[in-house]
Amino acid sequence: MSATYPDRVAAGEALAGRLLAYQDRPDVTVLGLVRGGVPVASVVAQRLGAALDVLVVRKLGVPWAPELAFGAVGPGGVVVYNPEVADYLSDRDIEVVRRREEAELLRREKLYRAGRPPLDLTGRTAIVVDDGLATGATARAAVKVTRKLAADRVVVAVPVGSSDAVAALEKLADEVVCPLIPPDFGAVSRYYDRFPQITDAEVTALLTPPS
Repeated sequence: MSATYPDRVAAGEALAGRLLAYQDRPDVTVLGLVRGGVPVASVVAQRLGAALDVLVVRKLGVPWAPELAFGAVGPGGVVVYNPEVADYLSDRDIEVVRRREEAELLRREKLYRAGRPPLDLTGRTAIVVDDGLATGATARAAVKVTRKLAADRVVVAVPVGSSDAVAALEKLADEVVCPLIPPDFGAVSRYYDRFPQITDAEVTALLTPPS
């Protein structure tokens, strides 16, 4: 069995240690991918002294195997497909899943932004954080979104990822930071001792500055 992290907080601590070049820089925004990436991103942002925000990107799952992603959608109509999977689906299957996930994306954007203005990354360094990379489809969509939002530099930072997903992201992002790349990946949850589902309430609490 490959190495594991106790939980997402410990993973964030380990990840922050690999990102010290971005510490105390006023141009850095750490973006947690909803929902599992937000607890990791929260720790990274605290350790780096950087702004924390959220990036809502929804995985497009195969109808009969939802954990298998054939793509992802992000704000502003961004859609990324994983052709190795999507090519086996009908146009109708793709359309049904895409419409459902776009509706959920809009709901979560409204919930998590909580009246804050739309995300603006103009001239900033965006560090996109998730709790792991399996196919990498969600992270690829996230990179496209951050580019569309005029980020000057895009860094993808994850505690663990498959070699194929990391290699694909290295072609799109300016930098990929991934401390753990197991040879036989499997699922992200394999690399955490505790890997609970993250609720909307937990995400909202992490994004709310202390009073």
